[in-house]
Amino acid sequence: MKLNELRDNPGARLKSKRLGRGIGSGKGKTSGKGVKGQKAREGVAINGFEGGQMPLYRRLPKRGFKNPFRKEYAPVNLDAVEKAIEAGKLDAAQPITEDSLRAAGLVRGGGKVAGVRLLARGAAHRVLTITVSGASEAAIAAIQGAGGTVTTTVARKESEAAPAS
Repeated sequence: MKLNELRDNPGARLKSKRLGRGIGSGKGKTSGKGVKGQKAREGVAINGFEGGQMPLYRRLPKRGFKNPFRKEYAPVNLDAVEKAIEAGKLDAAQPITEDSLRAAGLVRGGGKVAGVRLLARGAAHRVLTITVSGASEAAIAAIQGAGGTVTTTVARKESEAAPAS
């Protein structure tokens, strides 16, 4: 076999449809584009354009408020902490910080999250010392019930700290 004898397998290459080659081809004259105008030209994408009428997305009212300074906290549950300790990714004897939780692979979100919030799914079976940005009251109660301590680095708002009586 020589280089000039090499051929593709039958059906491996589709022949391109030849446009504008007469009425008998089925794609003659306007080449399947309809008639003249902007959409018959090349490289046009007019999503949301309604022919000069005010588009739907501009006719609808704006709703709500998006706080540009909102902070996202990565949730970490007690059962995930327990599994990481059993797997040897965390040391229960050492204080557990946000950095150690990241190193153990429990925190998702990369650079977008402002900190870690400890949640109470699961149970605490060990004495743990945890320092995180925030924690739910149930998580704090569960860890303190097991003899451990939870320290939060972000101060809670007055409305959240003391329930109205």
